[in-house]
Amino acid sequence: MGDPCTESNSMAESDSKPPSASKNGKGEGGSGHSFFTWFMVLALLGVWTSVAVVWFELVDYDDVLARAKEFRYNISEVLQGKLGAYDADGDGDFDVEDAKVLLGLKEKPSILVERRAEPESLVEEPEAEPEPEVVEEMIQPSHAEEAAWPFPDPVEEEPVVLEEVEPEGEEEPVEDEAAPEIEISEEQVEEAQVDWESELEGEPEVAEAEESAPAEEDEDDSLSEDAGENQDTASVPEGDDDEDHTEDAIDTIGEIVEEAVPEETEEELDHEELLEVDQGDEPTREDENPQEAEEEPAPAEDQPVEKVLVTAEAAQEQKPKEKVKKKKPKLLNKFDKTIKAEIDAAEKLRKKGKVEEALRAFESLVQRYPQSPRSRYGKAQSEDDLAEKVRSNEVLLKAINTYREVAELPDPPADLVKTTLKRRAERQQFLGRMRGALATLEWLVQLFPEDISLKNDLGVGFLLMGDNKNAKRVYEEVLAVAPNDGFAKVHYGFILKSDNMIAESIPFLREGLQTGDPGTDDGRFYFHLGDALQRVGDSSAYEWYELGHQRGHFASVWQRSLYNVDGLKAQPWWTPRETTYTDLVKTLEKNWKTIRDEALSVMDPSRGLFVPEDENLREKGQWGQFTLWQQGKKVEKSCRSVPKTCALLDRYPEATGCKRGQIKYSVMQPGTHVWPHTGPTNCRLRMHLGLVIPANGCQIRCTNQTRAWEEGKVLIFDDSFEHEVWQDASSYRLIFIVDVWHPELTQYQRQTLSPI
Repeated sequence: MGDPCTESNSMAESDSKPPSASKNGKGEGGSGHSFFTWFMVLALLGVWTSVAVVWFELVDYDDVLARAKEFRYNISEVLQGKLGAYDADGDGDFDVEDAKVLLGLKEKPSILVERRAEPESLVEEPEAEPEPEVVEEMIQPSHAEEAAWPFPDPVEEEPVVLEEVEPEGEEEPVEDEAAPEIEISEEQVEEAQVDWESELEGEPEVAEAEESAPAEEDEDDSLSEDAGENQDTASVPEGDDDEDHTEDAIDTIGEIVEEAVPEETEEELDHEELLEVDQGDEPTREDENPQEAEEEPAPAEDQPVEKVLVTAEAAQEQKPKEKVKKKKPKLLNKFDKTIKAEIDAAEKLRKKGKVEEALRAFESLVQRYPQSPRSRYGKAQSEDDLAEKVRSNEVLLKAINTYREVAELPDPPADLVKTTLKRRAERQQFLGRMRGALATLEWLVQLFPEDISLKNDLGVGFLLMGDNKNAKRVYEEVLAVAPNDGFAKVHYGFILKSDNMIAESIPFLREGLQTGDPGTDDGRFYFHLGDALQRVGDSSAYEWYELGHQRGHFASVWQRSLYNVDGLKAQPWWTPRETTYTDLVKTLEKNWKTIRDEALSVMDPSRGLFVPEDENLREKGQWGQFTLWQQGKKVEKSCRSVPKTCALLDRYPEATGCKRGQIKYSVMQPGTHVWPHTGPTNCRLRMHLGLVIPANGCQIRCTNQTRAWEEGKVLIFDDSFEHEVWQDASSYRLIFIVDVWHPELTQYQRQTLSPI
């Protein structure tokens, strides 16, 4: 052992100076210690520390290993998500070469096409809830039964041109024109983002990924040229499923497409409009509108509503959430894809409202390419638009003929044929050409026998023709293959009720409404279900009326007319002063005996002038009518039998000019009961002049007030409110009915309202 002082000094020097090691690993400081010795000490300490950790279980190794494994998976998912979104050339990173591929300056490696299939399936997985459409009424469906077959059909008014909002999206750049040496600007980057977004949502089926991405993009872009905004004035777009793809891409991929969202191209917007038309209904049905989905009214919590009603309302509210994405229709055949740029140019003119220029452009295309279905379809659309613009039935007939020519060409895409013929049927119905529309619908069903919606439309076509027998057959066929189809159920129930099969109609009407299917949320079906329930003595009728009121179909539970003008004063009973027609009332009451005597002179049953009531309003008994004016038109033959009465009324245009009313005699025999019912419109008031009134047993109820007639006196009520009649006297009751315009209607409204 050396001297302790010397050894201590030596160690201090070794601390203050860095040791210099020799080749054999020993220090030159003279301390006698080597690195090997220190290594052994540290190794022994490590061993004993490890033994202590394991012996005393200081660390949960299983948990550590699980966390490490989870971290590795998370890192893998992150890299796959990010690099899968930005890596366009397949080299695992995002660099200048990737940017060139996204901008179309460089072709994507073919091996990457197959790899794209998996990320795109991820893009379509999250299903964003479609935003509610801003409707329209639908409530108003785009189905043909918008015409009022439960009541006399109002005369169709001239079409109104719908103003279109021109989308402000940028046009997609044509890939063939891209130059590989062009510098990348900010605007090009934004356009590339739009193109990439289109590419991601442009392949509806993974099986088509074998084709090149640019070719698939062109095919989807071709779908945009459609009949989207070329809708009938009575139809309402239902839903916009196309937006879901864009939203899904944003949610899944991230910020790269975020700035491009508001810059949808015109073609993308056009394609969204086509989906609205193809979905039909609706409104919607009235809707539809609609969809713009209609705003769902909250159920009244303070009223006892049956479970079935809650179910119906819940079904309506849940329907938008259950929408299934529809495959994009394909409107271009192989040849049309080769002239897509020319078709797009002509379509752009039509979208901008330059109808005449668009028509000339499409006519030129048809002349040069007579076998092009898409060019001829564009010509038909332009003619359709021009007909609305100039309000010409002649031009509309040309469009109807051109629509037919599209379907007769050798190689039209199936989706284009379906869209074309559906539009043709709608326009034929608009012109009142019901037989022609029916033939078009039958043609559609023959071409697409598996499409249930087309069979449903065919059933409506038969109903509009008054052919309930064939309509019933069609809906029976539909329900045989689709027993839960709500649209078929409500229409089948309506037919059964029209055939006076009251009890049998109830389950179809009720179950159809409860489905909430497009085309079922219609006031007519609430009306007829409630009426059927009333006739079998079921008090739940008023709960269905209440639900119909909550959904906006009825003004109130009592006032259930379907053809109304908003804002008119509504009350069941009126006084002559309230109507402002006091002069007419005085004339009727002053001359009541003259009116009575002329009625008695034509009541001879052998003459057959009084005809039985034919609206199926009687539970029992006999009820006859003799009409002098109908829908504002004088029945000359009838007035020749009662000339004095007609001469008195000629001075009062509020009565003789009431296109939504009648002037007639009404005779009711003892033992007659008229079911509770409502008139079709709130645009009229009804006057009853008593002519022959038995002392007891004759009553009329309007809402919850019951009154009796008096000879020579006028009762005035609003027959759009529920009313009911009993004739339990021992002799007949004879009255004179005069309908007058609602006093709050303007002169313009009286002239332009359609007849009922």
